[in-house]
Amino acid sequence: MSTGKILVVDDDKNILDVLKYNFTKEGYEVVITDNGISALELARQLHPAIILLDIMLPGMNGFDVCRTLRKEMTVPILILTARTEEVDRIVGLEIGADDYISKPFSIRELTARVHSILRRSQWQQGPQSTPKQEENSPQIVSGELELDTSRHEVLRHGVPMKLSPLEFKLLEFLMRHHGQVFSREQLIESVWAYDYEGGTRTVDVHIRALRRQIEVDPAKPRHLMTVHGFGYKFEP
Repeated sequence: MSTGKILVVDDDKNILDVLKYNFTKEGYEVVITDNGISALELARQLHPAIILLDIMLPGMNGFDVCRTLRKEMTVPILILTARTEEVDRIVGLEIGADDYISKPFSIRELTARVHSILRRSQWQQGPQSTPKQEENSPQIVSGELELDTSRHEVLRHGVPMKLSPLEFKLLEFLMRHHGQVFSREQLIESVWAYDYEGGTRTVDVHIRALRRQIEVDPAKPRHLMTVHGFGYKFEP
């Protein structure tokens, strides 16, 4: 029984074949393509559970594919690439990718990351029952911000915002623990929920992305506050 569709985009036929074989064994329906333009078309048609996306692609590079898709949908995107410079990782995260893994990678590690991202995404989208205890309530309201886990929706002044699954979970975690200060390491442990090896800089990238969405003036935030020398906190 299929556990969801995975769209794999890479111009290396060997990688496509290996990933299709391994994720099919895991119970996924795997769709493959080797260029960026068809990746956009397939993502729009199929609404996959996750996209594994190479950067160096013919037709349209992976950064442009990610940037375009992020404007249209909240599908989790995991970037696969041989480019290992930190600036490339940061660019990928800043344009909306949920994670980044460098080639060569182990299938075991990639599979663990995909499972973690999908658990996070599924957890955000359901269940839709309303717990009685306030700390577990699906709705969190703070001033002009409203976050609803049952609908996977964040509103600012009633206007919905498009957040990636990781941005959504990071914001939810900080809102539920408002006033508490968390180090980058603590946020990775609590929100990423696996042994992330990309460095704590990724937290800064996602905080900046959230500030651009929820703050009136991202340069002078009033909700997502930096505690210099330690980490971040959410102020109602």
